[in-house]
Amino acid sequence: MNNIPFNIPPYIGKEDQYIKRAVLNHKICGDGEFTQRCNAKLEEMTGSKKALITTSGTAALEMAAILADIQPGDEVIMPSYTFVSTANAFVLRGAKIVFVDIRPDTLNIDEKLIEEAITDKTKAIVPVHYAGVGCEMDTICEIAKRHDLLVIEDAAQAVNAYYKGQALGSIGDFGCFSFHETKNYSSGEGGAILINNDQYIERAEIIREKGTNRSKFFRGQVDKYTWVDLGSSYLQSELNCAYLYAQIENPEIINNDRLATWNQYNELLKPLADKGAVEIPYIPEECTHNAHMYYIKLKDLDQRTKMIEHLKANGIGAVFHYIPLHSSPAGRTFGRFNGEDKYTTKESERIVRLPMYYGLEREKIEYIVKIINDFFN
Repeated sequence: MNNIPFNIPPYIGKEDQYIKRAVLNHKICGDGEFTQRCNAKLEEMTGSKKALITTSGTAALEMAAILADIQPGDEVIMPSYTFVSTANAFVLRGAKIVFVDIRPDTLNIDEKLIEEAITDKTKAIVPVHYAGVGCEMDTICEIAKRHDLLVIEDAAQAVNAYYKGQALGSIGDFGCFSFHETKNYSSGEGGAILINNDQYIERAEIIREKGTNRSKFFRGQVDKYTWVDLGSSYLQSELNCAYLYAQIENPEIINNDRLATWNQYNELLKPLADKGAVEIPYIPEECTHNAHMYYIKLKDLDQRTKMIEHLKANGIGAVFHYIPLHSSPAGRTFGRFNGEDKYTTKESERIVRLPMYYGLEREKIEYIVKIINDFFN
């Protein structure tokens, strides 16, 4: 069996055609045909009031932090088990990050621990939908409403995933997607912000266009455009949008393929899970996941390390995931952990992510599972 990489960026076949069309349109800097198509498609997929393609998921989070008017001294609550961008976006605005423990079943923020982390400085809650499995959003939104806090969904891994039938990213005040090459739908680097409250739409357009009212100018609402607010260059290239649109034009092509892979892993690994050798992902009944990743959990860090070495020795690209942010140098500087770290570190040291990408062949999945079984035999 040839080497099986951890990830291959998605490519369904129309990407070249659409990129060529963008080039022939003589519009490659952004906000052309494919940018507009991507925005409209994301609004259709999510039911969000406004979707704006950005240069990255990080950029989407930074825009959300500006729109939320995060100021120096504010506090923002989030899990420690997440990518650094989740925290950085708010640290850049001067906020203190308050980390909360995760649930051991979904690896999402433990909604029962959020309220005790709230202080008079708290400005926002940032739930992270790990592996495309929704956080307990009813509880989180109810807490936020009672304390007059904003909810900013880090839905980087959750495009085309749902909580109680509602698209992840469309439930809070803002939602942030990523289209990095490791995500289900990709433009290489890219992201999007979903604006779910009308009052923020106009300012979001301004922030994304370097603080100018350029969008209003192109719609003919002003006769010239000028600098009106703070902002940055968050507008994605039209070439990247053309690549992305080929995939989200019919999102079920990739989604169905990934779900088939996820379900095959789950079926083949269930006997090992039933014996207690590994733990496999848990999907709450109210959640519809998008097969962003398939992972197994081992007994501890030592066994996890040996499993990854065993898989790599057999040509399989398996990886662990985040080092909890609160244990990092910057995390200790810019944040604090509220309460007990009962599960965040422990669970982070057990997880092994298996190869997962569009077009992963069935025989390769069978081989991967065979090698995992060999480890225990």
